[in-house]
Amino acid sequence: MKTSMFNALWCSLFVLLTYEVAAQEIPKYDYLEVIVIQKANNSGRVKRIKVEQQTSLEGKQITIDKLEDLESTSDLLNYMNAANWEFIDRQSIVSDQNDPVWMSYIFRKSK
Repeated sequence: MKTSMFNALWCSLFVLLTYEVAAQEIPKYDYLEVIVIQKANNSGRVKRIKVEQQTSLEGKQITIDKLEDLESTSDLLNYMNAANWEFIDRQSIVSDQNDPVWMSYIFRKSK
């Protein structure tokens, strides 16, 4: 009697621990960097959008050509949002007052 209860307890404990470990799986993401070059003294008007070849673009519905054809940052954010890419961060580099502003937009998507 004791051994059968002991075995049942171990089996149920094993099943519960297996379920708990599976529930704590860490999500995996693809990351994408998009460079936006803006004119310095023209109220942030986009001069060019540049995307380098990245492994996170392989097999996805978005392409480099579509991204580089966008005309504004709001178009970029709307396009990426429609493709289920989440905006994460933006960093800018300004070297001189009359030089263009380089902005790096980082997006992520669940694998």
